[in-house]
Order: sequence, then structure tokens, then C-alpha cells
Amino acid sequence: MIQPGLARISRLLEHSSLPWRAVHVAGTNGKGSVCAYVSAMLHAANIKTGRFTSPHLIDRWDSVTIEEKTIDESKFRKAEDAVKLRDSSGDIRASEFELLTATAFELFTQEKVQVGVIEVGVGGRHDATNIVQHPLVTVITKIGRDHQPLLGTSIEEIANHKAGIMKPGAACIVDATNSDSVLQVLGATAREVGAEPFHRSPSDSGQESADLQKYLPKSDLEPHQRINLGLAYRAALIAAQQMAPAVSSRALLEGARESVWPGRLQTLDIRALTGRGEPVILDGAHNTQSAEVLGIYINERVRTKTGPITWIMAASLGKDLRELLSHLFQSHDNIVAVEFGPVDGMPWVLPVNAESILEVARSLGVDGLLENAGKDVLRSLQLAAKTATGDPIVICGSLYLVSDVLRLLRDIG
Repeated sequence: MIQPGLARISRLLEHSSLPWRAVHVAGTNGKGSVCAYVSAMLHAANIKTGRFTSPHLIDRWDSVTIEEKTIDESKFRKAEDAVKLRDSSGDIRASEFELLTATAFELFTQEKVQVGVIEVGVGGRHDATNIVQHPLVTVITKIGRDHQPLLGTSIEEIANHKAGIMKPGAACIVDATNSDSVLQVLGATAREVGAEPFHRSPSDSGQESADLQKYLPKSDLEPHQRINLGLAYRAALIAAQQMAPAVSSRALLEGARESVWPGRLQTLDIRALTGRGEPVILDGAHNTQSAEVLGIYINERVRTKTGPITWIMAASLGKDLRELLSHLFQSHDNIVAVEFGPVDGMPWVLPVNAESILEVARSLGVDGLLENAGKDVLRSLQLAAKTATGDPIVICGSLYLVSDVLRLLRDIG
């Protein structure tokens, strides 16, 4: 389970050297994408870079990358075993996420990275990753309502938790499209702790947008992706200027071209699993804000005038299903509800019952075909392929469902 607070992670790492510098990223949506962009840019600038993101995509160790490659499983397990031994011998009783964070940080040191790009787990202020004390730069992406039992019910309370990663003397970049009340909280915290300079992106000067247009003029990015890329570019530029001052803007943005972040508007071939020739869309949208963005994309780019969307949906227990699904479903759509499998290293994460998704769909007026695939993700894909024929299929609702689908594809070869 999630156990906020820095006491246990501090004990796990109290005798560890963490000589690398950090780019620390918090937010509700987009923080994983920002981390992927930043690490790709710094790597392109010949700065040895590690990245720690969660949850993992397919295997637990893919939370850690070194120089844009997943850490070797044997190295991960060796570091993890050492951390777990430290935990048990010291009777620390660290959570699974704290053990994972400590393992990632130890690997950064062992691999001699110069910069660690770190995604916050939950919140920020009391998150295990906030053991980092002297970041090169902090980034706060779009903030919405998620994890309310831990972070509070108001958007301002949640913003206060995210703002907790700011550090004295370290630049902070925030998504300027956040609400005024969120920006006020972030700005006040920056002044209080002395986090400076404090940047909003996109900025009034428009410099990031000008550079992005100059070097990536033909990039087919959605508005939220472009905002995340702008945040990442500003963060990478600030970090690179401290680590390798001669690095050019162009080198960083060339690195952005190589960035890969699966499970976000990803086009996927499921022919090997279902026989379907047409690609499907795989997206990890799992809260109201990300579902709204996905819904707009589907309605503008994917929907046809006649054919419905067939959705394969799963969700984590505790999500507001009605608010989440109302941004996605239309009356004539088809729904295949499924439950994702056990999450390695995160036993507290449970799926909502598939029938609950269908009940909400009915209450929203969906009158297409509604199928319950239970706990069988492969069957959900096969049912959707049979139902949709050639019409669009979208798989979403949970990053853990994304993981299950990608794992099925990997295992089938």
C-alpha cells in the first residue's frame, strides 16, 4: 500500500551516496511523457541520463532506464535484493514503492549517471522520490483531481502536495494551462521556498514555442503533447546549461524526435492476438482530465460519421467511473469491459468489477453491444475485434490494462 512520508526512504538511503543531479517531475497528467522527453533530450546532448518512472510498463525493472535502455534484469534484481536486505535488517518496513525508489536511486549511482530524471509516484511533498534535495530543476505538469484520499479533495490542496517538490535555488517550470487557483498555489510556494527562477510554460515570450516550431515544424502532436514537450524542453535546457553549457537547443530537440512513450495514443497492431488487420489505439487515460483529452482526440480524429467506437475498458478500484466514462462513450458505441491482472510489486492496486463499467455505460445511455470479458484480457481483445469488424477500437481506462495488452503481445512474439 501507499505510505506517505520520507522517514523510511531516508533510512533506506542514509548510507548511500547519490552524487547525480536530478530533474524532478510532479503533476496529475503528462509527467511520464515529460520525463521521457527530458531523458531523450539529455541523452542526445551526451549527458549520461537515468530515468525512473512508475508504474512499470511490462516488467518491474522497466521502471528504470539508463541511457534510454531498460536496466538489465540481473542488475535490477541484485540492487533490489540489497535494498530489501537493508530494509529487513533495519526493521524499516518500507513500502513496495519506497523499495523500488531506493533501488532506482542505487542503480543511478552504480551506473554513474550524471542526471536522474524522476517521476513522482503520488503527490510530491511526502512522496518517496522527494528525498532528492538538490535538483537541477523541478517540473509540475497539469494538475487535476486524482488520489483524493491521500492528497485532499480540492484542487488547491492537491496543488500544494505537488508543489512540495520545489527546492530553494532550483528553477521550477509549471504548466501555464493550469487553473488560476492552481497557479496561485504554485507561485506562492515557489516564493516561500525560494524556488527560482519560476517559469510558466508556454511562456508569454513564446520562446519555447518558437524553438519547437523551428526544429519540429512538422510534428503531428496534439495540444497537450505539445505543452508537455514545451515543459520538457525548458527543463532539459536548464539542466543541460548546468551540466554541459555548450549544448545547443537544436541538439536537445533532435533528441525529442527519438522519444518513445508507449501507451499514450499509441497505434498498435493486434493481428497476432485477434486476426484483426486494422490497428487499434492504446491509451493509458485513467482519470477525468486524461479521459477528456482522449475523448476530444477520438471525436476529432477517429470517429466516423456512421461507425461506432468499440472500447475495451478497465479501471482501478476507487475511480469515479461515471465522470471518467462520460468523456468517452457515445450512445451507439460498443463496450467490452475487462479486469486487469495482478500488478507486480503493487498488490494494493485492484481492478473495478467489469460489470460496474457496463452498468455505468447503460446509465449513460449507451445502447451498443456491451460485453463482460471478466478477467480475460485476451478474450476482451478478441471480442472487440469480432464486434468492431473494421471500425475503430480504443483500449483505455488504466495503465495496468495497457501493461497487460503489451505483455500479451510480447509473449506471443
